[in-house]
Amino acid sequence: MTDASDEPEGSRAVATGSVDDASGDGGFGDASDDSIEALRAEVEEKYDFENFGPADMAEMTAAEWDAAFDPDSWITGRDLLDRVERDLRNQIASREVFAVLDRRNDPPSVVAYSDEGWAIVYEDGSVEGEGTVLRDVKPTVALCSMDSYEVRDPPEEYELPTPEEVEGGTGEFGNLMIQAVATMQILGGMGLFVAWLFLGVETIVAPVMGGFFVLVGVLLFGLVANARLSDRFRAEEYRDRLRAAGITDSGEQAEFVPFEEVAEEALATARGEEPESLDTSVSSADGAGSSVDAPGGTTGDETDG
Repeated sequence: MTDASDEPEGSRAVATGSVDDASGDGGFGDASDDSIEALRAEVEEKYDFENFGPADMAEMTAAEWDAAFDPDSWITGRDLLDRVERDLRNQIASREVFAVLDRRNDPPSVVAYSDEGWAIVYEDGSVEGEGTVLRDVKPTVALCSMDSYEVRDPPEEYELPTPEEVEGGTGEFGNLMIQAVATMQILGGMGLFVAWLFLGVETIVAPVMGGFFVLVGVLLFGLVANARLSDRFRAEEYRDRLRAAGITDSGEQAEFVPFEEVAEEALATARGEEPESLDTSVSSADGAGSSVDAPGGTTGDETDG
């Protein structure tokens, strides 16, 4: 996943307005059809839309966006939410996105949150949120709004695993093979020492090579021990992150998830309700960025943390 700290403060809108509104980006407000076609060809050459990601989205200007995509063909409404939900399920299943996904009806929206951010996608294509989750969701919304983008059917079991399902280590067969080699190295080294001490082998090569074999064996055992400790540490770190995102083992009570509560507050605001004050240890950024609208969207607040 991307790091939210790399997100420029107050990131600009992705696609707000038409080409006529983009006069500040090189004077395209009075561009003719020929100039738009030329810009569209330039954009198609500059960006790889098969692998379109957050970095490309941040680099693209409003004029380039309007030239590349026909506003009349943008998908909005529940169709957009269905496509976004399916695409995010695929990305969560492949672990490209670390988030808990939820579909809401009041207001109609797709909500994603984790221990490092949150994002809400509305029917008009507008997106609000903060953190790494927002940066993962923004390009997904942009792609799903295009009719030419094909969304694959997600697997039935797409959710993140529970902490108890995370294995404590991997590659145990490889560890056993290394231990077998290390054992043979140590036995070979000890055999050379025995031959030098008790069997009349007088060459100095025997104890030197014996010491070398024993040293290699000890280093290999140390390598296996370090690998196992590292695997256990990474597994426990991943379990802690799952718990921080509100995913718990069966029978356990879910922990307080700050970003889930922040998303609930944003949904309450969208419904026109007065959100309850939240006592969380995670505070939003000091300054609110500009709106982040997918094609055809209305303005909405965004804070990139």
